[in-house]
Formats: sequence, structure tokens, C-alpha cells
Amino acid sequence: MIALDLTEIASAVGAPLPAAGPDVPVLTGPVVVDSRQAEPGSLFAAIDGAHVDGHDFLEAAAANGARAALVTRPVPGAPIPTLLVPDVPAALGDLAREVLARLRERTGIRVVAITGSVGKTTTKDLLAQLLAGCGEVIAPVGSFNNEIGLPLTVLRAEESTRVLVLEMGADAPGNLTYLTAIAPPDVAVVLMVGRAHLGGFGSLENVATAKAELVQGLTADGIAVLNADDPRVAAMAAVAAGRDVLEFGTGAAAQVRAEEVRTDASGRLELTLVAPQGSAPVRTALVGRHQVSNVLAAAATALALGMSVTEVAAAAADARVLSPHRMQVSRTGAVTVVDDSYNANPDSMRAALRALPLVAAGRRSVAVLGEMLELGATSAAEHAEIGAECARTGVQVVVTVGAGAEPIAEGARAAGADSVHSTANLEEAEQLLATLITEGDVVLVKSSNGAGLMRLAERLAAGEVQGAGQ
Repeated sequence: MIALDLTEIASAVGAPLPAAGPDVPVLTGPVVVDSRQAEPGSLFAAIDGAHVDGHDFLEAAAANGARAALVTRPVPGAPIPTLLVPDVPAALGDLAREVLARLRERTGIRVVAITGSVGKTTTKDLLAQLLAGCGEVIAPVGSFNNEIGLPLTVLRAEESTRVLVLEMGADAPGNLTYLTAIAPPDVAVVLMVGRAHLGGFGSLENVATAKAELVQGLTADGIAVLNADDPRVAAMAAVAAGRDVLEFGTGAAAQVRAEEVRTDASGRLELTLVAPQGSAPVRTALVGRHQVSNVLAAAATALALGMSVTEVAAAAADARVLSPHRMQVSRTGAVTVVDDSYNANPDSMRAALRALPLVAAGRRSVAVLGEMLELGATSAAEHAEIGAECARTGVQVVVTVGAGAEPIAEGARAAGADSVHSTANLEEAEQLLATLITEGDVVLVKSSNGAGLMRLAERLAAGEVQGAGQ
């Protein structure tokens, strides 16, 4: 974070200035919500969460070097100055807005914001690596894409930062309007409109309206980077603020497009990148043809920020998915684990299932699938359709985990899948897998975050679930 004294922070968040000694504290360290991450010069944001109340950890934050704290109630005997605000996440947003405004006055910092029902984190990871040669880039590992995570990311920026790559998520109308008011993007990237959070939005049209808030929040000189392969995304050009629209896709009309899309023997994506500036072959380390949209989105954004086609192609060859639990392929002994357990919706689930045979390359494929959350009234039908997709893609063993995933098993059986197993919970699933997994298997693990399959994926990848044939 840029250096700010306590008076400046109080002004930015609308808090009364606490009584201080002769020296007003200057904060130079990161803004943190976890007292364990505090370091000398930090600002500690005491969030009263569902399980932990940050107000109970002011002493721990101070011991680690925090110089002040944002609080929503007085903390008697607080060891550091406290700024009293009605809402700590809102105060973080106010502070991030002020810091970014100051940086824009002083430097040439550019802000990229990415949204979409699928692929936000992967695209963010790719773009950060493509831009690495252009100066300091800030892009968090993971999904810091809400009203807390996004301000924390913005507040990491300093005067040396050239590009700030932000992921913006939405599970309700108005989310992106709020986030773009904190960090108006110079480049707004919309990947796709899918069925994620459909229970909250009610329809794909409502999802599209919410995602369009991103391009409506562009700076006056901004660029909307839109997926031409998704009609709902392409239609956002009509409502985009800013000065220009750049479309990416696999069709001939897209300004930045992929031709000769293919995968190698290990399922890694290859393509020819075509843009107004020229064309170049691209070989990636990413698994599955579904990654083409993420690669194109990152490439189009890098081109919009001034990179050449050859520079993008060269950087893409070394790019990896940095955030964990997203199509991570690991080999433990004679078993290959594809860990895509961070999250799931019908679109990403289908993409993972279609990638599985490419990774398996003739070996036995096993899909361990949990529930897809927040699908609303269509949930049972969507899960059953995923079961049918298992049969269509030739998955040889299907294991579902939890009652919410049972319709997947039912759909797989109805579509003619041969080996389908339902388990009630993670423990039962692990016990079953220990009897099923054999040498040479390729095991996909995927579910919504809340279904909790991450730990199972980690144990599989670590070789802690031993199959009978291993």
C-alpha cells in the first residue's frame, strides 16, 4: 500500500480521528483481515465474520506490527489506534477507491477487471503471466473477487505498479456496479454468461444483465474485451462505456481469434493466434480445448495493453494456472489426479468432463463429482444432465459424493454408464475409492467449493488414498 498517515485514512473511510500522541502513525504495510498476516506498518481490518470476530484479535495484529485497525465497535484497551466505521468491508472499499485515485494521478497504472460465469481465475492467472515482462503486475493468487477481496487487492498497489489485474464476481444484481465504483477498469473482460449462481439470478438473461455492469463501469477511455462466441456477451457492446470494443472468439468475425485449435497427446491446448496485428502459433501447458476462451481473453487483453502477437505467443507457452484446485494435473505413483475441485457449475463441469478423456489418453477415467450449488429450481435437472454427459464423454467410472450429487448418478445410469457409484459423504467416498482406484487410472475431482471435495482431491494427489491396484 502507498504510505498514508492515520489522518488520511480516517478521512478516506469517514471515521472520526482517534486521540493520538505527538506522532501520527504512518501506515506503509499491507491491509490485512487476518491478524497472522499483519506485519510492521499494517492496517488491520477487524471483520466480524460468521465464525471469527476480528475485534478479538487486535492484540495479535498489534504484536505482529499493525499500526491501526478498522473496527465497528469500540475495543476497550486497544493496543493500537482504532478507526470506528459502520461497516468494515465498505470502509475497505472507500480506502481502496482513494488509494487508486491517488495512484492514477501520480502514475500510469492500468486496471483490468475480469468477470464471467466460468474462467475468471484462470484468465486472471494467464494474463498476469503474459504481462510479467511489462512491469510490476498485481494479480492475487486465488479468487479475491468480492467486496472484501477486491479492495484488499487494490490496496496492494504501489507507485511502481504498472497493471492491476482484478477478478470481479457477482452473485446478485448490483455487485459489479459496486466493485467498478471502487476500481473503474481501463479494460473490462467478460468471458461468458453461464449457469453459475442461477438460483440467485433466476435466468440467464438476468445473469447477463448483471455481468454487463462491468462494461458499464469502464473509464471514459476504456476498452471492453468481449467473447464473440457467447451472444449474450457480444450484445454487451451496445451498453459498454469507454471508447472501444475488442472481440475474441473462434469465429471468423472475432478480431482476436483462434484457428487450428487442437490438443497434443497429453491434452495440452495448441492453437494459432490471429489478430489485426498478425498471427503466431501458441503452445500452452493448459489441459483441454475449453481453455481456448481463457487463452484468447488473456491474449486479447494483453494486445489491448500494447503487447505484440509474438510477445503474447511466447509468454503463453510458459503460462500456467497458478491458483490451486483448477485443472491441476498431478501424478502420484501410477495414478493421475485432475484436481478441479475449487468450484463447479454446469458449464465448467461439462468442460472438465470433456477434458478428462484427453488427459486419460486411453487409460481408465474416473470422475468423482460433488454437488453444484446455487442452481435453484433447475438443480436436479442440471445434475442429471451432467450424469448424461459422463456417459456421452465415455467416463468409465462415476462416483458421486453427497445427496445433492445423487441426480448425477441417476442421470449417468439412465444414459447407460456402466460403473456408477453413489456415496453419502467424503469418508464413504474415500473408502470406496480405495477399493476402486487401480494402476494407470486418471481421476477427476470436481464440485462446488461448498461441497468440500478439495480435501479429498488433496489426499488423492498426495497418495493418501491407496487403491487396490496401486
